[in-house]
Amino acid sequence: MTSPIDSAKAVVRPDSYLTLHYRIELATGPAAGSVFVNTFDDRPATLQLGMGQWAPGMEEALLGHEEGTRFRIELPAAKAYGERNPDLIQRVADSMIQANTEPGTVFAPGDIVEFSAPNGGRYSGVLKEQGEGWALFDFNHPLAGADLSIEVSLLGVL
Repeated sequence: MTSPIDSAKAVVRPDSYLTLHYRIELATGPAAGSVFVNTFDDRPATLQLGMGQWAPGMEEALLGHEEGTRFRIELPAAKAYGERNPDLIQRVADSMIQANTEPGTVFAPGDIVEFSAPNGGRYSGVLKEQGEGWALFDFNHPLAGADLSIEVSLLGVL
């Protein structure tokens, strides 16, 4: 005989390891309705909560949901990746770009370029435009400033 405790479905906790399908759509802005990522057409994803894989507000919205459920989360930008920060749009000298890329690499607006941080980490920016001896980069997260609609199917919760 199975007790009610044995048959209870696992519930998402702050330290859960998840197997899930998800689709993130932009709910606002010029790209509203566009899909940023969709795992429903491929293999499911895994997500370890509390490790920074998703924005804290996105992880928080998963808490309490049961394994085997499918649901939609509507998140304002402030709860997802925050508002766009104009201070993160910066001119970078060509010498810094050359120091962080392979010799002869050519970039076009829209390309993502990765830079070394002083602490040894890495950060990325989207090239917006180029001038004589400089390039303008946007270092905001690609989803910053966007309200998000996230569809989730929780396949497994550990």
